[in-house]
Amino acid sequence: MDASMSGTSSVQYHNIAEQPIATIVTTPASTFQRQVRHCFGNATPGEFPLSANPSIVLHVLTGCNLDPQDLATLEATCSFFRLPANFAPDNELSLAELAALDMCRKRAIFKPMTQEQRQDLKQRCGGSWKLVLRFLLAGEACSRRERSHAVAGPGHSIAVSSKGVAYSFGSNSSGQLGNGTTEEEWRPHPIRSLQGIRVIQAAVGAGRTMLISDAGRVYAFGKDSFGEAEYGVQGNKVVTTPQLVESLKDIFVVQAAIGNFFTAVLSREGRVYTFSWGNETKLGHQTEPADMEPRALLGALENIPVVQIAAGYCYLLALACQPSGMSVYSVGCGLGGKLGHGARTDEKVPRLIEQFQTLNLQPAVVAAGAWHAAVVGKDGRVCTWGWGRYGCLGHGNEDCEAAPKVVEALNNVKAVYVATGDYTTFVVSDEGNVYSFGCGESSSLGHNTAVAEEQGNRHSNVLFPEVVTSLKQLNERVVQISLTNSIYWNAHTFALTESGKLYAFGAGDKGQLGVELSANQTERAIPERVDIDLG
Repeated sequence: MDASMSGTSSVQYHNIAEQPIATIVTTPASTFQRQVRHCFGNATPGEFPLSANPSIVLHVLTGCNLDPQDLATLEATCSFFRLPANFAPDNELSLAELAALDMCRKRAIFKPMTQEQRQDLKQRCGGSWKLVLRFLLAGEACSRRERSHAVAGPGHSIAVSSKGVAYSFGSNSSGQLGNGTTEEEWRPHPIRSLQGIRVIQAAVGAGRTMLISDAGRVYAFGKDSFGEAEYGVQGNKVVTTPQLVESLKDIFVVQAAIGNFFTAVLSREGRVYTFSWGNETKLGHQTEPADMEPRALLGALENIPVVQIAAGYCYLLALACQPSGMSVYSVGCGLGGKLGHGARTDEKVPRLIEQFQTLNLQPAVVAAGAWHAAVVGKDGRVCTWGWGRYGCLGHGNEDCEAAPKVVEALNNVKAVYVATGDYTTFVVSDEGNVYSFGCGESSSLGHNTAVAEEQGNRHSNVLFPEVVTSLKQLNERVVQISLTNSIYWNAHTFALTESGKLYAFGAGDKGQLGVELSANQTERAIPERVDIDLG
């Protein structure tokens, strides 16, 4: 967004127009009898100007945790909020900017940054503390870092509690559970070697796990390479306990995403780095497929902060936070139109998906399935694109879409979260309802009931979004869904509730559900509670 000027003031401010103005007070004020209270002599309320003591206003602005858009609106409508406040640490900052800075200081990722690092981040975000605050809040919201979450990986699973304890269960042939063995385990157990380390985010791939600590350190275990055997980079080394990734020790990492041929990590400053699969500049750099050194993405995202990354089978999506608004970039393999540019060609450097501007949609959450992708907009609309097999795009057919297309069947739903897998999609509404569509194999959509089994259509595909009634019957608000994003494993699904309860359904032949199955049972059609408390 453009910096604007007002009156004769030389102070610049940012009008964050694309953000909806949040309600400052969410609960109605109680009614009471007005009483005259003396304040500074004989002055009564209304006679003492707040401008005489702006520290009171600053306290209110900070204490209410106003949205960056609210602060920008105050600056745009009243000179009192945009003129220099003459307060430390920067006398030239306005009250709105000071409030934004104070709220940034409360964020866990911002706290350990040096003054120089904070100023660099401010310039990278557009030169405003309000924009830095928006960047920090967006990153926390879309990837659930610093909050409890679960990851349904290919054959194994990771769950992270709100206290930062990581649990693992499922397949363990490559040591991907991190418990020092290669034996599979259906009971969730904390990874004991990480005791004392607070985990804020987990990423899971085929035979591989990565965990991010609150100190920005990355721990990896399982397979030591990426790709399938035909690419000649299959590793023989098995790591059974979490090991610090030395090549990332100088990068403060806040998120990781694992594709089939590569891994990507996101730094707290919003820079994206990738490992391997860089030959022929498939991911914006020229390296060998087995290269394990992190390489910064080249091109447009070099100077644009990213708040979330999502890895598909052979491509990467990045949710970027620019002064003009939120946007999505894609890079990698374009088969099926999954890069979203209206074509099916590969992109060797990150490219902006322009369709969201045409749709007048501000992306808020991005998800990369194996072959298709999805976005939730700030207004609650859902867009999908890529391979449409089994109806995973939710448009009522199995056609491919080479550019983001709004899921019209969800027009009456305000979505807040989306998850994608191998030809499957889940959407969570602001009311906590869950919708799913796509491939019905392994009972991973949650629609398979006893009645459906009697009718012989347990694995029927779903072309339009349908409410997952089995989750609705839990009478708990669902806040996160995770599903298997792999073409080589039967899928399973996790549903995490607001209170920290975890429910699982789908394939469980390797113990990846975290619940014990009866003899000859390989999957569960009905969500079952996993015996861990993530709250």
